[in-house]
Amino acid sequence: MLTLIKGAEIFSPAYLGQQDLLVADGRIAWMGKGMSVPADWPLMHVDGRGHYLVPGMVDPLAHITGGGGEGGFAFRTPELAASEALKAGVTTLVAALGTDSLTRSPAQVLGKVREFRAAGVNAFMYTGSYHLPVKSITGTVESDIILIPEVLGVGEVAISDHRSSAPTHDELARLVSEARVAGLLAGKSGVSFFHLGDGQGALAPLRALRDKTDIPLRQLYPTHCNRNPWLFAEAIEWGKAGGWVALTTASFPDLVEDGERLAADALVELLAANVPADGISFSSDANTSLPRFDGEGRLIEMRCGQIASLWQECVRACQLGVPLEVALAVVSANPAQALGLGSKGRIGVGQDADLLLIKSSSLAIARVMSGGQWRS
Repeated sequence: MLTLIKGAEIFSPAYLGQQDLLVADGRIAWMGKGMSVPADWPLMHVDGRGHYLVPGMVDPLAHITGGGGEGGFAFRTPELAASEALKAGVTTLVAALGTDSLTRSPAQVLGKVREFRAAGVNAFMYTGSYHLPVKSITGTVESDIILIPEVLGVGEVAISDHRSSAPTHDELARLVSEARVAGLLAGKSGVSFFHLGDGQGALAPLRALRDKTDIPLRQLYPTHCNRNPWLFAEAIEWGKAGGWVALTTASFPDLVEDGERLAADALVELLAANVPADGISFSSDANTSLPRFDGEGRLIEMRCGQIASLWQECVRACQLGVPLEVALAVVSANPAQALGLGSKGRIGVGQDADLLLIKSSSLAIARVMSGGQWRS
């Protein structure tokens, strides 16, 4: 079945104006106006008038096997369903473990990733977890990245957090180098994805990797950069120097009261500080635990991150004055580039047909296409 979407205003995420778009065999086959289609073609017509057609969102961090447990087994967060991701407009995501790498494992994440793929979500994963030494599937980070198609890099490695394994500079340098080389050999990004906590060290471990090794700066992908004022201040300088800055969209009012910036607000501030727009991304941190700790590190409260927050913060950024094409890039083209997913995050001939049909009047998601098929 071919699909012809007619009359939508297309954002690639750059604005391309009102065009028609033909989907064939899971890819975008043609874009333009006035296409003549033979009557015997198995063609589905979709009226896109009154809608924007935008790239499906790329989420660089989702805990699809659940997270949590810092308060004991009663505080484990649930698994994410593929249908939830698609309903939220996320057509591509990267799964990760969190604090618990004993009762949850990279092998479980891989199984869940393949479940998501069977349901129409373009799912990938990081090997490892918060802690070093890394727990892998095949025995090493290198072999996981080289031998397992779904593994893009290593993460979510915790730094500047009381829940981390307090890795040394040499340990981090070796880990990032292993992922980098494995990525080169496998034709992948080999990215190292870092969880930033509330520790006073903030981005210091990554600055040391930048300044004291030959590792390319954009091999380092830090997230939660909006979680407190001192980390955010360092993230501004990190971004201005050319580094990736990932902002977490899942939040709660009391976390904001404690000093966290909502992702849309943080995006506005980063752009005002002249951080390059193409280096900023959002991540949902879906189904993670969102704990609050007191000054002694004791758990006060635990909540669960929501994948729907990704599009909600994208829309809110537009309401705050961010141009739609910039806000869209933050949830599509930019994370796709950071993850080395060249066929994702953009609309163009030859790109994967992962698309969102958005009501232009309200920016509400009307339909979701992933892999050339309507999923929601």
